[in-house]
Amino acid sequence: MMDSDLVRESPAIATPSYEGKKKKKSRHTVTRMMFLVVFLGWLMVWVLLPTKVYKQQWTPKLNSKLNSTYFGEQGTNLLLFTFPMMLIAAVGCVYLHFQKKKGNSFSRSISASHRLAFWKKPVLVMAPLGIVSAMELVFAAMFIMLLIWSLANYLYVSFGHLHMHKQGEKVWEAKFRSVSLRLGYIGNLCWAFLFFPVTRGSSILPLVGLTSESSIKYHIWLGHLSMVLFAAHSIGFVIYWAMTNQMAEMLEWSKTYVSNVAGEIAFLFALIMWATSFPRVRRKMFEVFFYTHHIYTLYIFFYVLHVGTAYFCMILPGIFLFIIDRYLRFLQSRQRARLVSARILPSEAVELTFSKSLGLTYNPTSILFVNLPSISRLQWHPFTVTSNCNSEPDKLSIVIKTEGSWSQKLYNKLSSLPAVDCFDVSVEGPYGPTSSHFLRHESLVMVSGGSGVAPFISIIREIIFQSTKPNCKVPGILLICAFKNSADLTMLDLLLPASGMTSDISQIQLQIEAYITREKEQPTTDIQKLLRTIWFKPNTSDAPISAALGPNSWLWLCAIIISSFIMFLLFLGILTRYYIYPIEHGSDEIYHFSFRCLWDMFFPCAAIFLAASGVFLWHKKQATMEGKQIQNMEVPTPVASPGLWLCGSTDRELESLPHQSLVEATKVHFGARPDLKKILFDCKGSDVGVLVCGPRKMRHEVARICSSGLADNLHFESISFNW
Repeated sequence: MMDSDLVRESPAIATPSYEGKKKKKSRHTVTRMMFLVVFLGWLMVWVLLPTKVYKQQWTPKLNSKLNSTYFGEQGTNLLLFTFPMMLIAAVGCVYLHFQKKKGNSFSRSISASHRLAFWKKPVLVMAPLGIVSAMELVFAAMFIMLLIWSLANYLYVSFGHLHMHKQGEKVWEAKFRSVSLRLGYIGNLCWAFLFFPVTRGSSILPLVGLTSESSIKYHIWLGHLSMVLFAAHSIGFVIYWAMTNQMAEMLEWSKTYVSNVAGEIAFLFALIMWATSFPRVRRKMFEVFFYTHHIYTLYIFFYVLHVGTAYFCMILPGIFLFIIDRYLRFLQSRQRARLVSARILPSEAVELTFSKSLGLTYNPTSILFVNLPSISRLQWHPFTVTSNCNSEPDKLSIVIKTEGSWSQKLYNKLSSLPAVDCFDVSVEGPYGPTSSHFLRHESLVMVSGGSGVAPFISIIREIIFQSTKPNCKVPGILLICAFKNSADLTMLDLLLPASGMTSDISQIQLQIEAYITREKEQPTTDIQKLLRTIWFKPNTSDAPISAALGPNSWLWLCAIIISSFIMFLLFLGILTRYYIYPIEHGSDEIYHFSFRCLWDMFFPCAAIFLAASGVFLWHKKQATMEGKQIQNMEVPTPVASPGLWLCGSTDRELESLPHQSLVEATKVHFGARPDLKKILFDCKGSDVGVLVCGPRKMRHEVARICSSGLADNLHFESISFNW
């Protein structure tokens, strides 16, 4: 009644607000339509590329107008294949900057979310593809159709003007060679998309609602598909050379055309990466996968020497943006992060808390990559951020469960440290979604297994913060946890920040159902342990984690993309016009094919190095001024773990209201596993968001239940917590 009366009494105030929102929404729609038009135009070029019309009619006209003395034969491909995606990346940064200034847009209309519900629903749940939504399946089918279309048209044009490469060559042999060659063309098409999913600070992925972590599976799919095509391409040519007695071609490094040797070396590197990237190898021998995958630099080097500059320009946008992101990550990782404390839980889990700059913001389910030189200088591991940047503006926390050799070494090292010491840590990130979109649901069901509860801690902390805002409705929460032992219940302690910040769980509708699978009854002995918190000495060489150039500095990332791309074009234009052009037109000499490729690889790297280094150093100076003040931390008295009160004796009073609220909200089931089907089908309400993080079997089971069609109110969130 109060709201409606206010609207009737003040129509002059309400109307401009509505009109302003309508204009903003209109501008938002127009900008997205511009991105869509440019992207579809870029895709249409790929669709038309293999056709007879493009090859025989458009190519001569385009080359005559675009292949200038400044860019040579690369002019056409730079404009048609490189420029559109670079434009989207640069303008996308500006768009995301203004979207961020408006705040998290989690208040998406219910009707809009319902319209997208069908497309986000899992329709295919199987290994090795994982959980595939309807939208992903449609786009995957469209991409496969594009590959088939391209191959069919390439072969149609090729077979119509079949070229015999050797006297006495049979027609079927020439066709066999043509098929092998065109399979390589199709593999190059896959490479045009390969690097976008692994660009962590990308401005393109957020435009379509993706993060690098959630889209890593697209990189895996494209990697396997391209390797199948390149394997067929390479093996096909070896068979062709053997059939036509041209095995000497395998050792050819041509001055005027593609280098066969470079292609063979690239293929060998690709085979090594491919063999170690299969799930069985990656899970059991992660370090082998990790180290061998870093030879991608050598693979790209020899790949470009093989395909040449024209085809390199077709796949340049993804590689260019990936190099920018990779170099910025390298610069960020050179600075040691200021580690404030380490909270050691009785469940052999560790929560590391870092100091961060006030300008660094992130959303729940973000991840931080961590490197500990004292354990390994080369290994980087991703961990979920459990803190909340709103309630803890100067802190950032991650949780690490002891499950492998690296984490075990960390746990042992921290356990042996004195109360106060120094610890060197380097970080990259954090990276995550651009908005807290899960808040739009009426209620949330979060299913976790073991350390999979970590991402949900950040979500619950965000909901607690949002509940303190006036007139802000937050969803109710049902948290389903499956643990092996009762000691693992202490993972729930992470819901309460170690920094002593107020975290009033009683203000939200929170129900926790914890299942202990390997213990049939609660322990009879007193297993209460103390939480140990190590507070580290501030080190003048350390610095708070500052905003990486990207999600927290979109305009600066835009400046880097634009300036580095312009520098690349200037370098390339000057070299071609004043060095290569006089050589080729002042004499009969032809500039070496491989040297052109080397210049085309060197110039992007040099331009990115100059642009990114300048911006990063200036940005670092500003962050250093902000982080000069170092807080003196008092070592607190160890406290009992409220998680262990859940399974131990309860005849003693808890120390604080938050601890008491956590215990009251939790129900523990011993010797049982959660009946996920019954739990999910019993959920009431028209809009229930379902999130899951845990073993693959658990994730697939929840996805199948949500996609069964037996409960229309269940909306499976396509958030991946597995790198």
